[in-house]
Amino acid sequence: MKQLSFVFLFLLAFLIACGPQHTPSEAKKEHPEENRVLDSVLQRKKLKAITDYGSVTYLIYRGETIGYQYEMLKDFTNFLGVELEIVTEKDLEKSIDMLNNGETDLLAMGLTVTNDRVKVFEFTDPIMTTYQVLVQRKPDNYLQMATSDEIETHLIRNQIDLAGKTISVQKGTIYASRLATLADEIGDTIFVIQEEKDVEELIEAVANKEIDYTVADEHIAIVNSKYYPNIDIKTPLSFPQKISWAAKKGQTGLTDTINSWLKIYLKSIKSRLIYNKYFKNIRTKRIAQSRYNSFSGNNLSPYDDDIKEAEKLIGWDWRLLASLIYQESEFKPNVRSWVGAYGLMQMMPSTLEKYGLDTTATAQQQIIAGARYLKYLNKQLPEDITDSVERIKFVMASYNAGIAHVFDARRLAEKYGKDPNIWTDNVDFYMLNLSDKYYYHDPVAYYGYVRGKETYDFVNEIFNRFEDYRNLIPKE
Repeated sequence: MKQLSFVFLFLLAFLIACGPQHTPSEAKKEHPEENRVLDSVLQRKKLKAITDYGSVTYLIYRGETIGYQYEMLKDFTNFLGVELEIVTEKDLEKSIDMLNNGETDLLAMGLTVTNDRVKVFEFTDPIMTTYQVLVQRKPDNYLQMATSDEIETHLIRNQIDLAGKTISVQKGTIYASRLATLADEIGDTIFVIQEEKDVEELIEAVANKEIDYTVADEHIAIVNSKYYPNIDIKTPLSFPQKISWAAKKGQTGLTDTINSWLKIYLKSIKSRLIYNKYFKNIRTKRIAQSRYNSFSGNNLSPYDDDIKEAEKLIGWDWRLLASLIYQESEFKPNVRSWVGAYGLMQMMPSTLEKYGLDTTATAQQQIIAGARYLKYLNKQLPEDITDSVERIKFVMASYNAGIAHVFDARRLAEKYGKDPNIWTDNVDFYMLNLSDKYYYHDPVAYYGYVRGKETYDFVNEIFNRFEDYRNLIPKE
């Protein structure tokens, strides 16, 4: 009996061994690479998200990067422990190509979820719900009209009245198909023109009498009505619809991770505050009316012209210098730090004195003096630092911490086998750790302790903000 059992087990093992085996490629087919994008994001510690720029999603206001999509993306990447890199593109079809080609990880343009799109994208859970509205113009003399009822007689409120009308919509959006369905429902013709312009450009065109009608999601229309008070957005064209982010089809690892975060995040006070900030708060009107708004004004601050003049002294992109100034003072010319640094460039009184200035200096004088000091620091750095971008990072670090501590960090980098002439992923590590006694007690660290994290963050935050400025503010 024991012998028979042994024979049976032997034959069973033989059959299993000789049976069909999965090759690595076959196993790969059975288990799709649903985590490929997520793994890539975590490995490089950066999420590349593509969005459009406008009054809601992503813009600059008084030097600060803001926007509903932007703030949500920042909160998600903070949760994930990675950096956020924004790629901007207004053309939806190009954005889709970039997602599918792997040039970006996530489409964060607030897409409406449809059955057709579900076949193309891996959608997250909704970040909000909205519905489509007709954007039309109020009568020219609406401010003089005695009652709202009088204004109403000039506006379309019944979808049947769209018969025979011409409506311009953004190419690639779902608005054209919605209008086709609506035309079928009312049993008449609606003429639809698909434009290369984006939704907000078309809303502006309605306000400026270039076209009569367009279609927008209600939350976008609400914000734009603050910019253009002569438009009306109260006529709905659809039922409520889901708005979501999208990943490449099959990349459920990323969307599942986002969904897990959204379940908690969307119930949080932070989420409600961000939503109210952009869609309910009176602040949106103040932003809309400001010159210092990348959407409507293309200005960073009241000092842009002075910063452009200072650009000539140091040869930097003026937007990079502006980012440094925002980091130092948020464009406040009279601010004083706890250590006595003063003004837009947060220069110490002794440094101001070198340039013949004191706390009575004008904003222009402060900026020029700061640029001259940056130029001076650049001259103190060795010629071995040849990469222009890395050299600017050394200058910024010297501006923040003092050049002596930067030289300490360079010596530490060289001692421990890193490149002393490259800031990124080389010298910056030792600057970051010059608050650790293991490093600031090292014999090559002549000048000892410094709050290295402050300097490390100073450089990174300026360059990250500069990317936003480059995305949203024209060079000239």
